[in-house]
Amino acid sequence: MKAFVLPRYGSPEVLELTDTETPVPADDEVLVRVRATSVNPYDWHFMRGEPYFARLMPGGMGLRGPRLRVLGCDMAGQVEATGKDVTQFRAGDDVFALMEQGGGFAEYVTVRESLLAQKPKNLSYEHAAAVPMAAVTALLSLRDTGQLKPGQKVLVNGASGGVGTFAVQIARALGAKVAGVCGPRNLDLVSSIGADEVIDYSTDDFTRTGQRYDLMLDIAGTRSAAGCRRILTPKGTLVVVGGPAGRWLQPAGHMFSTLAVAPLASQRMVMANVAGSTEHKQNLMTLTQLIESGQVTPAIDRTYAFGEIRAAITYQEQGHARGKVVVTV
Repeated sequence: MKAFVLPRYGSPEVLELTDTETPVPADDEVLVRVRATSVNPYDWHFMRGEPYFARLMPGGMGLRGPRLRVLGCDMAGQVEATGKDVTQFRAGDDVFALMEQGGGFAEYVTVRESLLAQKPKNLSYEHAAAVPMAAVTALLSLRDTGQLKPGQKVLVNGASGGVGTFAVQIARALGAKVAGVCGPRNLDLVSSIGADEVIDYSTDDFTRTGQRYDLMLDIAGTRSAAGCRRILTPKGTLVVVGGPAGRWLQPAGHMFSTLAVAPLASQRMVMANVAGSTEHKQNLMTLTQLIESGQVTPAIDRTYAFGEIRAAITYQEQGHARGKVVVTV
């Protein structure tokens, strides 16, 4: 099979299109023919080994070289074969997954049965591959970390990106009133996916409008903790999802600095914890219900061919994608 292999940290050009052995599924694994994958910030952070401090963390990127050799945590495809202990899938099933150890930038991948879910029936492979990382992040940030309740008001800072477009729709599906913050070129997009209010950050400072929200998802990381607190109700919650990229510490630096003032605030200030979730399969099944009911639809900016993965990563890394960047395999 062919796979894009990461031999060392660097730019997208270091990825090598390589012929390698097709993996054989273990007893509890499923071999999937990958039909589509997508690009996330997670992928290019791993590719570059940035921020550098993450190389030092146990189970992180890898100190001397990349721990993951084949990137791509999102996958949609078709079951090719199953291990002897697999009971929920058979050859020919359409599936998708959020993969903890990457592998999506290849023609085939083995996935533990416990991570795999049936693909939403109303989505193509390309649209299904746009879902896992971004939509699970949005779901966990709102439902679990944010403890969102029906009728609450939510603000999504960074509403036009991969996580943001899902967050707006999921918040609406959970019964919230949603305001989305984005740039002028994305106002129509954020409105079209269901935001009750769309704020143009180029003309309006959302931290000084006088509006108050029960929950804020800070994906873009463009405002200080003090500014974010101003827009929250006295018992409101700030969920920090991301921040500006950097070589040494960012976006973690922005996230940690925000959490450092949390003990001094009356509002909850917490960090989204997708990596700590052990329920990826159940989360994907929940998202499938929302997708098949028409409440959530993936927003795709561009689609690239498998051989164009380097270009897909370059575009996503620029930070201007409207929704998701998808790769067909």
